[in-house]
Amino acid sequence: MPIPAPNLYPDFNTIRLSHVCLNVKDLAASKTFYTDILGLQVTDETDSHVYLRAMEERGHHCIILQKSDQPGTVEFMGFKTFDEEDVETAESYFRGKGRPTSWVDRPYQGKTLLTSDNMGIPLEFYHKMDRLAPIHQKYALYRGVKPLRIDHFNCFSHDVDASVAFYSDFGFRVTEYTEDDVSKKLWAAWMHRKGGVHDMAFTNGTGPRLHHVAFWVPTPLNIIDLLDLMATTGYVDNIERGPGRHGISNAFFLYILDPDGHRIEIYCSDYQTVDPDLEAIKWDLQDPQRQTLWGAKAPESWFKHGTKFVGVETKDSEIQASPIIAP
Repeated sequence: MPIPAPNLYPDFNTIRLSHVCLNVKDLAASKTFYTDILGLQVTDETDSHVYLRAMEERGHHCIILQKSDQPGTVEFMGFKTFDEEDVETAESYFRGKGRPTSWVDRPYQGKTLLTSDNMGIPLEFYHKMDRLAPIHQKYALYRGVKPLRIDHFNCFSHDVDASVAFYSDFGFRVTEYTEDDVSKKLWAAWMHRKGGVHDMAFTNGTGPRLHHVAFWVPTPLNIIDLLDLMATTGYVDNIERGPGRHGISNAFFLYILDPDGHRIEIYCSDYQTVDPDLEAIKWDLQDPQRQTLWGAKAPESWFKHGTKFVGVETKDSEIQASPIIAP
């Protein structure tokens, strides 16, 4: 199926992805991983939650670690709107689409809408979040992979066409995609709001599930430093895939797993997509360079492992095609 034409004048203005709440078993162990290894900064913590931000971020948090009896699951994903009126409009919009809507109290955030997409992925939209003093030039704080900002989400969807159509309607634009040659259905698509390759991506598979959360880092050398750190601090088994360069997005990447199995991508070097008439790039599903420009195959786990959203049933995809997988 052809990708939808972008809706350049959506009902409300989503600026970018913002944050995610991950459920974990051992809050202390997860805090150590995200601070000492990745290098995120703690902005607050309680007996049940740890709030973190990356080095360039002024908002209070981009990651919430929540102690839970359902570790390895995802509570919700968050997006920031242009203004407060957009949050109100978003409530009417999603209610009109038949999605559940409610107003929720979130620490450090203003009025926050909780809803879900057409697959059931829990989403929240807000405009105001507590602003913190800048720390991007406090170089004594930099450690781990030196993460600058949260970059994107990628989710498994059992119907990528339906997911792409849903997000396109409220302003997300496709930058790159691949389709199944037999059914002509989308196999994966990358969609943005902030002017990079993606804020949100969808990959064919059992879904909905979170595939990964990505963080932008300064250079590929930061990724090499992280690999050395993980290999010598007891985290070598948490290294899943990479380093390498994607064909899709052109980004230099590394995929790792946190202590609860949440996949994190470390990411840099994609390209600008702000032009409203930018044409999407199509890739052949069987082209090994779409996965890794240098030709290396992705491991099977990368296509099958994901983390579930709390209370959301998953469904298998009907598409049988798959890319080349490493033995």
